[in-house]
Amino acid sequence: MPLSLDLSDSAPWKQRFKAPRFLLASMARANPARGIVIGNQVNSYQVYAWETASGELRLLTDRSAPTKYGWISPDGRDVYFLADRSGNELGHLVRVPFEGGAFADVTPDLPAYTLRGVSVSRNGKFVAFDAVNKEGFQLYVVHLGPQGELSEPQLIFKSEKEAWGAILSSAGTIAAMMSTARAGGQRRRSLLAIDTDDGHLVNEVWDGPQADIEIVAFAPLADDQRILAMTSRSGFKRPFLWNPANDERLDLDCGDLEGEVVPLDWSPDGAHILLCQLQRGQQQLYTYRLADRTLTRLSHPEGTFYDPLIGVPGEGESPWFGSNEEVWGIWEDSASPTRLIALDAQTGATTRVMIPAIDVPPGHALRSITFPSSDGQEVQAWLGLPDGQPPFPLVFDIHGGPHAVRTNYFRQTGQAWLDHGFAYCALNYRGSMTFGRAFKEQIWGNIGHWELEDLVAAREYLVAQGLAHPREVFLFGESYGGYLTLFALGKRPELWAGGMPMVAIADFALAYEDASDALKSFFAGLFGGTPAQKPEQYAASSPITYAENVRTPILIIQGKHDTRTPPRQIELYEAQMKALGKAIEVEWFEAGHTGLTAEQWIHFQERMMLFAQHILQAQ
Repeated sequence: MPLSLDLSDSAPWKQRFKAPRFLLASMARANPARGIVIGNQVNSYQVYAWETASGELRLLTDRSAPTKYGWISPDGRDVYFLADRSGNELGHLVRVPFEGGAFADVTPDLPAYTLRGVSVSRNGKFVAFDAVNKEGFQLYVVHLGPQGELSEPQLIFKSEKEAWGAILSSAGTIAAMMSTARAGGQRRRSLLAIDTDDGHLVNEVWDGPQADIEIVAFAPLADDQRILAMTSRSGFKRPFLWNPANDERLDLDCGDLEGEVVPLDWSPDGAHILLCQLQRGQQQLYTYRLADRTLTRLSHPEGTFYDPLIGVPGEGESPWFGSNEEVWGIWEDSASPTRLIALDAQTGATTRVMIPAIDVPPGHALRSITFPSSDGQEVQAWLGLPDGQPPFPLVFDIHGGPHAVRTNYFRQTGQAWLDHGFAYCALNYRGSMTFGRAFKEQIWGNIGHWELEDLVAAREYLVAQGLAHPREVFLFGESYGGYLTLFALGKRPELWAGGMPMVAIADFALAYEDASDALKSFFAGLFGGTPAQKPEQYAASSPITYAENVRTPILIIQGKHDTRTPPRQIELYEAQMKALGKAIEVEWFEAGHTGLTAEQWIHFQERMMLFAQHILQAQ
């Protein structure tokens, strides 16, 4: 049985939720004295102007809806972000001066769109952004005047297939972006170089139907048009340079490094590349000297610097080359909240803390474990054990994506479960990033199957090790993790004590109907077609198909304005479950898919812990 719940205002777990979290940070590339930070210091995530020398943060956006992405111009004059409604991720690109002031709509005459990337050229003359709506995937360019005056957006590229992630060359004459047009319905991409004047295709690099290319950054020098990118051609991500002007290519030799090697940034002088090795959920930074192709390992603190899902390599997000021969970035580990730190670019040693974390009660460190799945595939997870003697009640934390990954980072909900006597396991199931192309893509076309096999194998392993009580295993997950929670409860109902999905999918076909246009392409890529083309697979992968099998109580937490996991399909799932006499509760909140406030998280965490305790007491 778990410990008695501490629901007091001073409870350690509540103090951790109240500690501000830095989600993203970015530096003005031509003015390192200025940057921006995305944090929740005022409860919801907002954009802050960051004076990098002093660490001073000044609130810029202060919107009722969360603002989880922002881009600062290279000169540090302006900051760009998406102004949406109630967190629904549909809106317009907006600009605000670094000093603060009125917001200026960059595209006042365009219909609302989902934003899939923003880039400002280093010479300050161009802004490019990716907009997705019913018109397809569109790349716009805006010319900036001497004082930053905005021109009318010019549409230079349009596609029905997924095409986004555009970045601009230093001079702004070329935009590079990723496209799935060659992939035949699969989510594998080529790299396009497009002339920003008239939109003609300058060149393209494509590594074949089995490989995926991801863009990172243009060279920082004005006369250098090389692009830093990565390819999965070998089966694991590896960095390369490509010049669209003459088609010259250099694949960086990473020696015998295992796992994925992701390029993150290009040094201001163009001489070095910052790399991150991602192996079994753990990270190691390196620098690569282009002149003699030397790879140098940085001896930095263990933990997480780079979030492969949230981070946008090359646009300044953590980590990147800062000033004074340093690498700057957000750092955290499983027991330590986020802070901004500087590393020596030669050694990796911490030189200073640029923005400290607020002190919180000590937490439990997580350790990496591996175990075989049903087909022998090795699967990795992060495990935390509470004080006391096992076996413990267990909570699985199933990440979203699905192409995300759990790393050694600070997770307040995990620490809350550990405080109260629950074991905690964050699983990197099949489909997760950083374990190679085959591991990531094995789920395509058969959504849910291998993910569930890995989840069941994790449960069997922890029970066999004597760490988890077999009748006290709970499921929790957000987004795709919420989907897998519902799917597991219906497909293998005998294994779980209860489920707590958040912003979940219960019916993929209905979710497709109501989702944003950007998500429609995502769903079609995962399933290999639309619901009209693949009706049997959409049904087979949907939890609502297995509602009658569910044996244990469910608590769903869902956003009313979500365009990724839309509300209607959860309403229908709830109605069907109640008609079947199943135990289900749904709590709605006034927001979109992401960006809960600290107070909301505390409330939902409390509800989940009371929900789990009630089930355990009833056994």
